Amino acid sequence: MLTRFAPSPTGDLHLGHAYSAALAHHAARAAGGQFRIRIDDIDGSRSREDYVAASLADLAWLGIDHDGEAVRQSARLGTYAAALDDLGSRGLVYPCFCTRADIAASLAAPHGSPNGSAGAIYPGTCRHLDAATRDRRMATEPHCWRLDMAAAAALAGDLDWEEAGQGRRAADSQAHGDIVLARKDAPASYHLASTLDDAAMGVTHVIRGADLIASTDVHRLLQALLGLPTPLYRHHALVCGPDGRRLAKRDAAASLAAFRDAGIDGPALAADLRAGRLPTGYSLQMP
Repeated sequence: MLTRFAPSPTGDLHLGHAYSAALAHHAARAAGGQFRIRIDDIDGSRSREDYVAASLADLAWLGIDHDGEAVRQSARLGTYAAALDDLGSRGLVYPCFCTRADIAASLAAPHGSPNGSAGAIYPGTCRHLDAATRDRRMATEPHCWRLDMAAAAALAGDLDWEEAGQGRRAADSQAHGDIVLARKDAPASYHLASTLDDAAMGVTHVIRGADLIASTDVHRLLQALLGLPTPLYRHHALVCGPDGRRLAKRDAAASLAAFRDAGIDGPALAADLRAGRLPTGYSLQMP
């Protein structure tokens, strides 16, 4: 077994991160396996090196050790570019020039979002541009790269993945529409980078929050398209604060630094989290 914890260095880790890391670490150690750390640091506008150091210090304070050096996404940009080129060579991606305002206006129009009230899905505006127009606009306009979901799903066929303790689940990737694989301001999206990195690291069990269950449909599709193995997934409940809302990095009171400064014993806290015992005022909830 090989599990991982992948913090983004955009703020201090909080109790929810500790819960996820403690579960992944315990699963690996109980099975005699490995626990790895990956730093998801390709968001150049928000990632900060001091948060990398703080995250590693928080994990050490909890008594959560890891195997090998931490993997940096910022060192793997060539891998993401190669995967994007591969998908592009098969006509599965296209450049998108739409701004958020453009997309919002399109979804507000009478034809609206293709999935109605189920949520906003990109309507595929730039999918229909001809090659000459795309080339001309790419030369001067910022653009992201989107996956042509209908074409990708047709190529991959019916897919599923296994949720630990719950059996197989059908992957409904088309419900997400034409997802972004490379942003205007980042060389890869979470979907593309995480899928490639898990495969490269040899991750066998992905243990993460239940807010990412839907994303697994997309990751399963990318695995099929890129010839990557599919790990076993376990999506756990989310840690929520006294207001009943899931924790965010802006919740300073729930930061691990705040617990450490209050004199809390780190390994004892990690043991409590593994057992589902949370500090007073916090709870575990499924989204």
